[in-house]
Amino acid sequence: MDANIIKVGNSNGIILPAALLKELKLSTKSTVRIVVEKGAIVIRPGIRQGWEDAAMTMHQNGDDELLIPDIFKDEPMEDWTWE
Repeated sequence: MDANIIKVGNSNGIILPAALLKELKLSTKSTVRIVVEKGAIVIRPGIRQGWEDAAMTMHQNGDDELLIPDIFKDEPMEDWTWE
């Protein structure tokens, strides 16, 4: 796939085709990492892409319950001090 470098304000950029973004599950809100590898520009999805949507889906499905409770029912709280 070929693309032209264009002027974007004081910078330069390229336009990524919608089909490419869809295939990579990216949108205009996505973060990407841009690196140079062996003389080539490589654009990778940023880390944790899609976590927000996945967390919302988990919550809607009730899959976000704790596996281990924060406090056990028989755990004595009297000796705790809060500073």
